[in-house]
Formats: sequence, structure tokens, C-alpha cells
Amino acid sequence: MPQRHHRALENHSGTYLLDVPMEGTTVADGVLFDQRAAFGRQADLVVEVGGGAGDCIVAAAAADPDRDYLGIEVWRPGIAQTIAKAAHAGVRNLRLLTADALPTVRDFLPTAGVAEVWTFFPDPWPKTKHHKRRLVQPQFAAVVARALADGGSWRLASDWADYAWQIRDVVEAESAFGNPHAGRLADPRDAEFDPRGPHGGFAPRFEGRVMTRFERKGLQAGRIIRDVHVLRNPRGSIQ
Repeated sequence: MPQRHHRALENHSGTYLLDVPMEGTTVADGVLFDQRAAFGRQADLVVEVGGGAGDCIVAAAAADPDRDYLGIEVWRPGIAQTIAKAAHAGVRNLRLLTADALPTVRDFLPTAGVAEVWTFFPDPWPKTKHHKRRLVQPQFAAVVARALADGGSWRLASDWADYAWQIRDVVEAESAFGNPHAGRLADPRDAEFDPRGPHGGFAPRFEGRVMTRFERKGLQAGRIIRDVHVLRNPRGSIQ
């Protein structure tokens, strides 16, 4: 990391990094997120999983001070960059945790305590033999469903076509979610290349997502950016 990011960690970690017991990159057993202790209030909570360098979550927190934002990112240089940007912007409604995604969402977040979960441009692991390493799998969809409040949103995006279709299929297969964009194509080419035919199920681009280098890189390579947005069905409803 460059020295400015080391300085950001040294000077501002106390403000932004959650101080919780860890076992490597996993939150210690039995430790639960205390939003009031972390933010000094109870407000709608938005959790970004895998925020990279923090462009999206810092911009969102700065523009929306009435909600609380929690970023989960295992990549320490990304955490450092996020802290530097948050400190520069004077953001106060943002907290960060350097931890693995799935166990954190599964064991650390409160049940039905999250208003939105964001998963933008997760690592595509493009080689077929590595697809099992992709974050958005049925197990992850189930733990996100547990964390989301009734009516809460899970917003995702990918510029890798096969991963975007996998994401859509995974979230639609989880009975806890409903897709309000069923039938919508991200691009006219989807009707030809979608392995399920012209089913669609993709959402319009989320206006709350700032343009990051990942999205810009995908567009420059001629790839289609596909958003997926599903809502948490009310608990106890007939699926």
C-alpha cells in the first residue's frame, strides 16, 4: 500500500473500523453486530459486501446521512482506500469490517436487521474450474435472506455475462426473494444469448451505484453491465 493509505489506517481506523474479536479473517464465534454501539443510533442499515476501494459506499453514505452503512471487505488495501476516502469526505455514518463475506453475513449480522445488501461486481472467477469460488451461490443467497428485513433489497451487478445469469438464477431460486423485474432484459442481445431464453429478470441500473473502475473497465471491454434486484418476501408468507 502507498504511505497515504498506511496513514489513513493509522489515523482513522478508530473512527471507521469495527473493533470486534476476530479469528483470522472471520469474526469470533458468538459475536454479533451491535448497530447502536457502532453508530450511536438505530437507523436503516445498508451492507455492502465486497466494496473494493470503497467508491460506492463512501459516496452513498455521504449522500444519505439518515442511513447507516457497513462495508464488509477482506482486502486490506481496499479497506485502507475506503477509510482514506471516507475521512476526506467527512463521512460519519460508515463502519467497516475486514472479514470474509459469507460467515460474516451468516453469523455476525442480525436476523432481519438489514434494509439493503449490495454485492456489486464480485470476483467473476472466469475459469470454469474456479466457478465454485464465486460468492453468489445458493448458500450465500440463503444467508442474505436471513439478514434482510421483510421487504428489504438485495442489489447485485456484474459485467460477466455467465456470472450475471448465474446470479439471477441463484437469487430467483431462493424462495425468500421475489424479483420485481421478471421478464426484463438488460440488453436486446439477452434474448439470443440468455441460456434460459428471453426470460430476462434483470433490473435497470441502480442509480445509487457510482461508476467505479470495475464498471468502467467492463464497459470499455464492450461487456454488458447487468443489474439484479430482488426483494425479501415477508416472513411467513406463502412462497
